[in-house]
Amino acid sequence: MQGLSEQERYKPYNSRTIRDTPYWQKLTPALQEAMTVVARVMPFRTNEYVLSTLIDWNNIPDDPIFRMTFPHKDMLLPDEYASLKQLIEQDDAVAIKRRIEAIWLRMNPHPAGQLTHNGVTLDGKVLSGIQHKYRETVLFFPGAGQTCHAYCTFCFRWAQFIGEEELKFNARESQELVSYLRVHPEVTDVLITGGDPMIMNTRSLAGYIEPLLQLPALKSIRIGTKSVAYWPQRFVSDKDAPELLELFRRIVAAGKNLSIMGHYSHPVEIRQEIARQAVERIRSTGATLRMQAPVIRHINENPADWAALWTEGVRLGAVPYYMFVERDTGPSHYFAMPLARAFEIFQAAYRTVSGLARTVRGPSMSTFYGKVLINGIETVAGEKVFVLQFLQARNPQWVLRTFYARFDAQATWFDDLRPAFGERSFFFQPEPVAAPELIPVLLETA
Repeated sequence: MQGLSEQERYKPYNSRTIRDTPYWQKLTPALQEAMTVVARVMPFRTNEYVLSTLIDWNNIPDDPIFRMTFPHKDMLLPDEYASLKQLIEQDDAVAIKRRIEAIWLRMNPHPAGQLTHNGVTLDGKVLSGIQHKYRETVLFFPGAGQTCHAYCTFCFRWAQFIGEEELKFNARESQELVSYLRVHPEVTDVLITGGDPMIMNTRSLAGYIEPLLQLPALKSIRIGTKSVAYWPQRFVSDKDAPELLELFRRIVAAGKNLSIMGHYSHPVEIRQEIARQAVERIRSTGATLRMQAPVIRHINENPADWAALWTEGVRLGAVPYYMFVERDTGPSHYFAMPLARAFEIFQAAYRTVSGLARTVRGPSMSTFYGKVLINGIETVAGEKVFVLQFLQARNPQWVLRTFYARFDAQATWFDDLRPAFGERSFFFQPEPVAAPELIPVLLETA
């Protein structure tokens, strides 16, 4: 690594070490106070590339990457912020911990049944770090990949990063995953996720992936990563970047589809020269790079930004894949926007791009029941409604089923919606509408 600049060396900063950088002095006293308080609740991690290249320090606090990586006062409810600030000033460690835990609980650390309904067992044993929500797809959380090059303040997996082991999904090795897949040949896809698997060195990542290459039923390996935006050096100048790209080639040569699920939230993340090099190098291995991100208040509300992101992605050879709706977890009150507004943003952006970029789907809600697409806002039989459709579901029979919800201009998540046309429940729910945890898991294998 000798001879590399500070920007080329990966060095993370947390809420304490950021104070030793020149960037701390760029924060106003109010922003410094917010860091002191909010970072006790929400995890903070960034790096030199994000700080020096992606953030426009002449535009804080409104710069989208700054909003996306630095904590803000309004991410806590007013009474939470005031009480926690007071306890910090009093230096009451026990009371601080108790208050933080209460806030975590209020923030719904595991939405959509992740902890209660997506786990798996094999021979009566619970397999840690494996989730099986959809028939053909399994999620795998390698233990060495449960952090990131930088954290997003809206991350729906924030509970992975707060140091509470009982809230984490964490697999130590892949043998249990291999054993589970051997008795579930209906699974064709494994999504390796986190955290960010790309935080691992290549040797560790290969240790998790290579055993999967011997499974004939497994057709696709996906790797979810924000590194393409927050640390594209992983594919270009990191010391084992050549070995990483060779691993990708081995996966493709083994007859598996390799999809890098790149999390791009704003076009500034893909406009940097090194980010473009990363795209080129990923594609050179035979892997596919797909682009996805949630639409977030304060960050990417401008349809022109989405259109620019998708258009640039297509030019570079990346495939626009998903626009998600922010999940009902973490500081969702700060980031969430009305579903109607999310649809307007998607529609306005979609209308301005060519057919090559219209591979993107959205806005999509990853709900307890499955991925629900907002397919339109229409007036049907005299009633204004959201037109909804399952793109993926716990029960495969629901996929592509269209259904309708009463239009609600204030709704920000699926649980805010009610069936249209006087129905008491949606077709997949018992009557009356029940809490998600009361709905049985349906994983059909036929």
